[in-house]
Amino acid sequence: MNNRKNAGEYFGSLVFNEGTMRDYIPETSLKAWRECVKNRSVLPEKIAADIADGMKRWALEQGATHYTHWFQPLTGETAEKHEGFLIPSGQDSFRMEFSSKELIKGEPDASSFPSGGLRSTFEARGYSAWDPTSYAFIKDKVLCIPTVFFSYSGEVLDKKTPLLRSGEALNRQAIRILRLLGDERTQSVITNVGAEQEYFLIRKDLFLKRDDLRLCGRTLFGADAPKKQELDDHYYGQIRPEVTAFMQDLNDELWKLGICAKTEHNEVAPAQYEMAPFFTNANLANDQNQLTMEIMKRVAEKHGLVCLLSEKPFAGINGSGKHVNWSVSTDSGENLFSPGRTPAENTRFLLFLAAFLKGVDEYYELLRSAAAYAGNDNRLGGQEAPPAIISVFIGSELENVVDSIIEGKTYDGGENASLAIGKDVLLQIGRDNTDRNRTSPLAFTGNKFEFRMVGSSQSIASPVAYLNTILAQELKEAADELEAAADPKEALNGLIRRMLTEHRRIVFNGNGYDGSWVEEAARRGLKNLKNTAQTVPEYASEKNIRLLTENGIYSHKEIESRNEIRVENYCSIITIEARTLVHMVRKGMLGAVSAYLSSLTADFGFERKQKEEIGRLGDHLYSALEALEEDLRKLNECGESGARLALCSDVLTADMKALREVIDQLEKRIDRRFWPYPDYTELLFSI
Repeated sequence: MNNRKNAGEYFGSLVFNEGTMRDYIPETSLKAWRECVKNRSVLPEKIAADIADGMKRWALEQGATHYTHWFQPLTGETAEKHEGFLIPSGQDSFRMEFSSKELIKGEPDASSFPSGGLRSTFEARGYSAWDPTSYAFIKDKVLCIPTVFFSYSGEVLDKKTPLLRSGEALNRQAIRILRLLGDERTQSVITNVGAEQEYFLIRKDLFLKRDDLRLCGRTLFGADAPKKQELDDHYYGQIRPEVTAFMQDLNDELWKLGICAKTEHNEVAPAQYEMAPFFTNANLANDQNQLTMEIMKRVAEKHGLVCLLSEKPFAGINGSGKHVNWSVSTDSGENLFSPGRTPAENTRFLLFLAAFLKGVDEYYELLRSAAAYAGNDNRLGGQEAPPAIISVFIGSELENVVDSIIEGKTYDGGENASLAIGKDVLLQIGRDNTDRNRTSPLAFTGNKFEFRMVGSSQSIASPVAYLNTILAQELKEAADELEAAADPKEALNGLIRRMLTEHRRIVFNGNGYDGSWVEEAARRGLKNLKNTAQTVPEYASEKNIRLLTENGIYSHKEIESRNEIRVENYCSIITIEARTLVHMVRKGMLGAVSAYLSSLTADFGFERKQKEEIGRLGDHLYSALEALEEDLRKLNECGESGARLALCSDVLTADMKALREVIDQLEKRIDRRFWPYPDYTELLFSI
């Protein structure tokens, strides 16, 4: 992009956004499209034909040769099947064709995507349908049309559809509340999301020498490097030229796709970085985050690097999360979670805050399930990741407001303070009404909530959908009560006080890493769901099924299918990791131990001690390897999903941990000339 004057010249150049649409679609059709999107109504065929024609002409001018329905199956990745614009026209000619039918509907094969028993292997047909609320874009000369994905019999097979449904549910109930509060102007309520993306960069040549990184995305063994993150020198430190070059190219690619990458910096761990985008509506933010992860990997390859999105690629240092910043606003831009200068007097804010706290308290197991993933099990509760116990941080001022309401007292703390930083400071710096709590899974940060528990490789669609749905349910119950009250204003104050009183236990402003919090949470009745296996029965609980079905997010059958997929995905990941570790020990480490032992002549005392110690560790290595292989054989013979889940969660992970402990001890002792794999020092400190 060196020939460009500035980013403004190419920002969004590969997106068929509203600005571009004006040049290719008649104004009457564009207006009709806007109305359909606003009212969530069916697009007339004539309007769809005009949009398809304009989209095709634009795409061809940009050099596109194919189009695809770009969708998000339950793998958590994206999927696409490319179709050519070019079709034969007569014996020796051709034409470029793209109809409204091809825009609106596609038929990708649904048999090989996860369905949790909704589809048999032989039932292949599936459908993709255009999502007109998300803009089409061009990637690698392919016009990508964001779509939803469902089966021949109508079951939802993607992550986008539930997200869209949850937004509609929240909009319906929020409008009811706003009308009760006297707001006749607001026509719609939307959720806005900004997903901070953490990642690691390592050299590709070193990556290719580690089968665990290639096959599992994380290291399955590795002794600590002599230096880790103790000096805090990497965080916000000077960005190395190699990484700056990667970030510049990444920004170019993201900006062309209309993704506003706002912030970039070194993260806490060596070789770890973060990118944060501007807020946008939840549906678009979800699409853009999926694209961002894909583009990060591709740009890294061009620079001889590999981008690792795994939640815990290296033990002993910070893992990577995806902090999902979530807020709710009106169509005129008013943030419904903004407390204003006097939050104690802001009834609308207090109602939305109370409803959200109540929802988190009642459905925290569902939120915990949204972040449940094999990779995230390795991250939660350590090195800056929040613990597995769900709580909400609201800051000291809001906590005082909440407690004054519960106690029926007048709050007199009021106004935000200013920070005095040295007597020569010319400007006063306003202090926010909340601090930041890095140990909180769900933190209020001024006018939004930050869901810090989500893993770096995970789709944000389900976490955001559940946040939306939980708030929608609580607003519905509040609206039902207020509409039935003789005096809604008086009933409102009592409702806020009751919600805060009954659900005060979910508020925790302390240190989530402190062992005393585990005990305190247990006293409060909050469950500590430590790993994915423990969340499986919680996800499909009666109350969660009722919540998700009554709000139109899933059918009962679709909820059960997603739990089956969760179990299968977890077991598959653990099994692949176990097999990979076996492979690396048998193909590399056993030979390395033998070769090194053979090189020790025992002519010196220290060699005799080394030989004895390494020989003993070699025996332990082989015993631990055999134990893991035996349990893998048991898993192959285990057919029942619950038993497989328990075997993977309780047995295989323990086997791998025991094997790793021996491997790491050997790595520390064996000469690097014999050790077959790059160590943590090489992987983390080579760029």
